[in-house]
Amino acid sequence: MDRIDLTETVWIKSSRSNGQSACVEAALGSNDAVPVRDSKAVHGPILIFGTAPWSTFVAGVKQGADRPLG
Repeated sequence: MDRIDLTETVWIKSSRSNGQSACVEAALGSNDAVPVRDSKAVHGPILIFGTAPWSTFVAGVKQGADRPLG
């Protein structure tokens, strides 16, 4: 498995966090991958999603989907 260098990553907090500390942060523009982490655990585990599945997930959230898309 290839490693992704996240040392220069700019994390973006979810717009749905409303200033709360419990939310998701994602980093966009990382070589066909979208790293995602818990904002409360910035040194904790990071999930890596492909850009297509991430886009599908975000579209579903925006549509209010309550079941898997596709």
